[in-house]
Amino acid sequence: QEQLVESGGGLVQAGGSLRLSCAASGGTFRTRNMGWFRQAPGAERELVAIISFGGKNTYYTDSVKGRFTISRDNDKNLVYLQMDSLKPEDTAVYFCAGGGSYSRKYSPTSWGQGTQVTVSS
Repeated sequence: QEQLVESGGGLVQAGGSLRLSCAASGGTFRTRNMGWFRQAPGAERELVAIISFGGKNTYYTDSVKGRFTISRDNDKNLVYLQMDSLKPEDTAVYFCAGGGSYSRKYSPTSWGQGTQVTVSS
């Protein structure tokens, strides 16, 4: 069973940047679509970005387009989320997710434990 471990969260000022990493183990990483979700306090978990198994296709929710970049390294079993021009409304727990079909209604089969991102104004 695939295990996902996120890192890279923290506290940053508005306008700053963070890069989240997700290390995958126990599965066939290079054959799996991967994604990032986030959940703010009192809100539902929302899809942020997904990347196809080969890395050629990406999707972003409207609120992060042009600011966030998802990428992956299939040799190292890593997926990244580069977050630039961060806003206070980006504050949330960010979750790495794997498996499932590449779709705007992405429904992954595995989840990481989450990493906190806090953006101060």
